[in-house]
Amino acid sequence: MQYHNITKDDMLNGDGLRVVLWVAGCSHGCRECHNPVTWDPDGGLLFEEEAKQELFEQLEKDYTSGITYSGGDPLFISNRECITALAEEIRKRFPDKTQWMYTGYEWEEIKDLPVLKYLDVIVDGRFDIDQKDTQLHWKGSANQKVIDVQESLKKQQIVLHDS
Repeated sequence: MQYHNITKDDMLNGDGLRVVLWVAGCSHGCRECHNPVTWDPDGGLLFEEEAKQELFEQLEKDYTSGITYSGGDPLFISNRECITALAEEIRKRFPDKTQWMYTGYEWEEIKDLPVLKYLDVIVDGRFDIDQKDTQLHWKGSANQKVIDVQESLKKQQIVLHDS
């Protein structure tokens, strides 16, 4: 998997102060995407042990609420195996930290993926410039949903995250 950046002490991509992993690879092509440089799956840097340790160092800080996976799209087909393994390792090492993910896929397309058992919140759906609303909490356009993953899996229907 390739990645572009690791953002520390981020307050814009999920609840609390977070570390954000910006992965490479996206096939959605959302018009007026805020991060088109991340679309190329071969762009950025190879995600290796050093990058993982950088994430872990941030997650060890008491004030860090958790990790957010963004991009690109963490669920781009070539990212799925690595993201699942990383999310599993983080859940085991940092069970009290939350894991958020932004993806252009809709819940119905991804609800059976193994990675979901490690995630707390998913913001799903493609960014739609025609539905852009800067007043929305944790999402960029009205068509997107902020989903409580574990409750949704348990109830087998979408349960929205309380913002």
